[in-house]
Amino acid sequence: MRVRLIAHVPFAGVLAAAIWIRVIVVLGYPAPSWSGDSPSYLKDAMNLRPGETRPSGYPFLLRLIEPFHSFTVVVAVQHAIGVLTGVLVYVLVLRAGRAAWPPDRPGRWAWRVWPPALLAAALAVPVLMPVHQIALEHMLLSDSLFTFLLLVAVAAVLWRRRSTWWLGALAGMFAAFAALTRSAGLPLIAVILVAMLLRRAGWRACVSAAVMFALPVVGYMFWFQAHYGQFQMSKSSGIWLYGRTASFADCQIIKPRPELRIMCPRRTNPNISPAFAVMWTEDSPFRDIPGWVTGEEGNRLASEFAWAAIKKQPGDYARMVVHDTFMAFEWDRKPYPTPWTYLEYEFHKGESWSDKQALVAAGYGPNGEPRVVQPWAGKVLAYQHRVWMPGTFVGVLLLAGLAGAFLHVRCGGRWRPLRPFTHWGTGALLPWGTSLALLVIPAATADFDYRYVLPAVPFACVALALALLPPGPARLRPGRTGASADPRQDRRGHLAAS
Repeated sequence: MRVRLIAHVPFAGVLAAAIWIRVIVVLGYPAPSWSGDSPSYLKDAMNLRPGETRPSGYPFLLRLIEPFHSFTVVVAVQHAIGVLTGVLVYVLVLRAGRAAWPPDRPGRWAWRVWPPALLAAALAVPVLMPVHQIALEHMLLSDSLFTFLLLVAVAAVLWRRRSTWWLGALAGMFAAFAALTRSAGLPLIAVILVAMLLRRAGWRACVSAAVMFALPVVGYMFWFQAHYGQFQMSKSSGIWLYGRTASFADCQIIKPRPELRIMCPRRTNPNISPAFAVMWTEDSPFRDIPGWVTGEEGNRLASEFAWAAIKKQPGDYARMVVHDTFMAFEWDRKPYPTPWTYLEYEFHKGESWSDKQALVAAGYGPNGEPRVVQPWAGKVLAYQHRVWMPGTFVGVLLLAGLAGAFLHVRCGGRWRPLRPFTHWGTGALLPWGTSLALLVIPAATADFDYRYVLPAVPFACVALALALLPPGPARLRPGRTGASADPRQDRRGHLAAS
């Protein structure tokens, strides 16, 4: 028991450092960082209504915290969620490692406990320590909550080699909560169900997951219909896709009907991405449409134009999706989608404050105005200059996880091929596919943004561990043919390491 506790010391050090830097951040910046989406989230929280352009999972969290009337409490809760995400990564990797290297004799446990603990601690670092992860937690945005909810759903699927119905229900429910926090989570239920089928989860677990996913989502759509008369999750489903096509749409090729010609993108500022320009700047065609972005007419025209552009220019669309996906793996960050947007995801020496933000914040709490408190803010800025994670590192994590489909390391250090996609599909496929999907979905449906890269990191870390770990023993019940004579071993192996 003492050896097992000592093995957690490396992660305890990582966790202490992660908590320490977040405490310094809250002391130096007691109010949250604001983005263009923050006021709408806050309005939906105070009015307790479904968002017109985004699902309202995050406003629900803000509503729960509202009785404190403190933005400092908001950022503290979001930082706590970020820490819990790192802890869950550690638990998943540690559980997989112990299933892969169970002790065959009590005396051998001393050395076998260390490799899983060290690997789990190392893979928790990219989730807990990079400054951009911490800065994103400090913003009035949904990303940290979304990442945690989706990771819980994935953890429920991976918790046992053969999922029970209640684990399937838990996975579906948290996947639904994630989809209601960010619409990019909606198609990920397909990744979860495919992974469950590959893991032979059984029909009860799969049906439970599908039902528990559908119930909250459908319920939210009925709530949306009660407010806006439309049975859907937002009024802007076609607008985001239209923004994506603005990068390549050529009206000389599309030849849209006269009513759609107003949607032909025009661009006057090359420093702003086309998707951002057609939705939020003076170049936006929605300014000529009643209701602008949230209007039903604008969404209808945008959706029709977007699908026409994709059908007429499928090669251009595919190239754009690939190009924007690979932007996530570049070493340095570029001023994209605008010269000011990517700077929002960092801590600054000073903070701007608009009348619009002040008006919205006043109804929620008295301390919404961004403040910089020394000497703590100086420590945060010094940390920011030293501890950051290049996008290339995310690509390395995904590439190494994919390589685990063909190679895996055994306890003796010998590498050999092992049933590539059977081995990989039963464990690493779900977190790896989730990580890749979180990068591809925004690139395919909206636009590239650096905030969309960070939620993919925890899943890439878990996928790498499961891809490299040797397969653990299957869980057997005592008394069945082939069950281990050691009852302790029958209680292990819940989490597939491969």
